[in-house]
Amino acid sequence: MERTLAWDGAAVVAVDQCALPHERTVLRLTTPDEVIDAIKRLAIRGAPAIGVAGALAVALSAQLSDDDEQAVREDAERIANARPTAVNLSWAVRRVLTKLPGGARAVLDEALAMLEEDERTNRAMAARAADAVLGLTSRRPLRILTHCNTGALATVAVGTALGGIKELAERGLVEEVLAGETRPLLQGARLTAWELTQAGIPFRLCVDSAGPAAIAAGLVDVVMVGADRITANGDVANKVGTYSLAVAAHRSGIPFVVVAPESTVDESIADGSQIAIEQRHADEVTAFHGHRVALPETPVFNPAFDVTPNDLVTAIVTEDRVWPQRPAGQLAEVARGLYQRGWLDGTAGNLSVRIGDQALITASGRSKGELTNADVVLVEAETGAWISGDKPSAETSIHAAIYKAFPDCGAVVHAHPPYATAVAARAMAAGQDSVRFTDFEIIKGFGVADPSSLDVPVFTNWSDVPRIAAEVGERVNGSVPVLLIGHHGVTAWGPTLEVARNRVECIEALCRLHLLTN
Repeated sequence: MERTLAWDGAAVVAVDQCALPHERTVLRLTTPDEVIDAIKRLAIRGAPAIGVAGALAVALSAQLSDDDEQAVREDAERIANARPTAVNLSWAVRRVLTKLPGGARAVLDEALAMLEEDERTNRAMAARAADAVLGLTSRRPLRILTHCNTGALATVAVGTALGGIKELAERGLVEEVLAGETRPLLQGARLTAWELTQAGIPFRLCVDSAGPAAIAAGLVDVVMVGADRITANGDVANKVGTYSLAVAAHRSGIPFVVVAPESTVDESIADGSQIAIEQRHADEVTAFHGHRVALPETPVFNPAFDVTPNDLVTAIVTEDRVWPQRPAGQLAEVARGLYQRGWLDGTAGNLSVRIGDQALITASGRSKGELTNADVVLVEAETGAWISGDKPSAETSIHAAIYKAFPDCGAVVHAHPPYATAVAARAMAAGQDSVRFTDFEIIKGFGVADPSSLDVPVFTNWSDVPRIAAEVGERVNGSVPVLLIGHHGVTAWGPTLEVARNRVECIEALCRLHLLTN
């Protein structure tokens, strides 16, 4: 699709999103006030689009100001406040203002650079989002639910979440898109449906309240949405109605993926409680296309956005990274629980979750009793190579060896429960390379073929951790999903974090019984 926002040499040119889908009208905006009006009435909308439009509006102001920097800065403030929730607008305005001392041409050049960057960013983001979704899902082709409009109309070109959907469709991997209508202004019904029609992607339109029902009925494999502001901890502000989809996705265990540019991440805000939510006019709810549908003076609650907490978000995808959220929150929650049991004293122990070809693992030197999403590192699953975040745990190489040996492994937990650690220490001192457990009912917890006995391998606690990992890679097999390390606790794994944690609990119970009966 051609660009939906551009510069013609003297004006901002944009597709009028209020006129779609019945009429494709192009606006030509020659003053800052015209751009502000277009943004406020949603003729130009979408966080990336209003960011670039705001930058171009500052450039217009600079051209019209007769070198009056104060006048430009006053215009810039009005432009930045046209819509308060989307951080891209204020971010873009601040960026072009840094060029104001160089004159109007310097401001325009910076705005035009942002215009070019946005398209490149969207193309990179769409490809990364498609890859991330494929790593999080198994069904092919995919059934995708989206909300509001996150396509070319919301950006300069291509789109964010809808850009990722288009990329998946080009790979032949989309069965159907379910598009929420997006009350009260129907961006989904008017704009997303139009873009999907233009792209030839199969879709159905549904009322917003039907989205969670479709998820619960098993009709959706993944939810893909955009964002207007993402806080430092990964909370996400997006079009109102997003939160209910995230809750439903979490309840049904399907991925909820946010696709947005890095410019949407606002690290100055700690969490979603600090986001200013735009409240829009009551007429948007009490009337429909100019026809009143509610009694006069009906009180209205009309927020333009809601905030989805980070623990409901599976991953945030930008042009530069995949930022897992829900698995990070699960890791932190399980770690805190094991800490409270005395199995992860201080900074001891580590946990990881596999996400496709990557894995999240707890960072080095973090207290497990206070672990948060920010204390998690992204690495390559089968090599342990660092991707993003702080320094990973020293035992990352052991986790990687297990993920390489068992491609279906979804999580690994390494803990220091007292009985398992004691049994490992005694076995090591006795020169044993395994410990046999027999006839205990709890052996069934490991899912082994013969629950009458269990031989758990014991490994030397080498100070050179990669040496432990190498031995693990050589000796582990698919029969027993747990191992002991002399004087160093237990490592267990499974298809999910819950199963891996349960297996740590089972081996600790077995070791306690083993010591009591021997």
